[in-house]
Amino acid sequence: MTKTPSALYRGHRFPAEVIAHAVWLYFRFPLSLRMVEDLLAARDIIVSHETVRRWAEKFGRDFANKIRRRTPRYGDKWHLDEVVVAINGKKHWLWRAVDQEGFVLDVLVQSRRDQRSAERLLRQLLRKHGRSPRVMITDKLGSYGAARGAMGMKFEHRQHKGLNNRAENSHLPTR
Repeated sequence: MTKTPSALYRGHRFPAEVIAHAVWLYFRFPLSLRMVEDLLAARDIIVSHETVRRWAEKFGRDFANKIRRRTPRYGDKWHLDEVVVAINGKKHWLWRAVDQEGFVLDVLVQSRRDQRSAERLLRQLLRKHGRSPRVMITDKLGSYGAARGAMGMKFEHRQHKGLNNRAENSHLPTR
């Protein structure tokens, strides 16, 4: 038996609309609990950040799922690239996947630049997005093709220096 909205909020001091608005603010925007508390105080609703945290724990899953469902789908053309970064003086590789619109799909930091690292990035992408791309565009690094073959993927793989500028440009803020 599912609970009706009125039964779900029964026993709380504040009306269901206030609770729902506070939880929606917390999950929809990158706000802290204290920021949500301040936004509610601006509307003459005095509630502590601890109360907002408890509401988020209790009612947040539904709001997070609804917001996630409404987010736009990412493109089916993936641009993959890697760039070297120094972490504590040691060389690491920052692997990044970007769709055709420039949205960052995923980021991975590895100490190596080999087939296993490329496979790990691809597995992470497939798990996160639930579907394989129509086209994968990379630079001339052979690890991408080897990883694609080892995983048995059948999508198109384009390797060209100029085609991968979308991923190259996404590294600029990192550099």
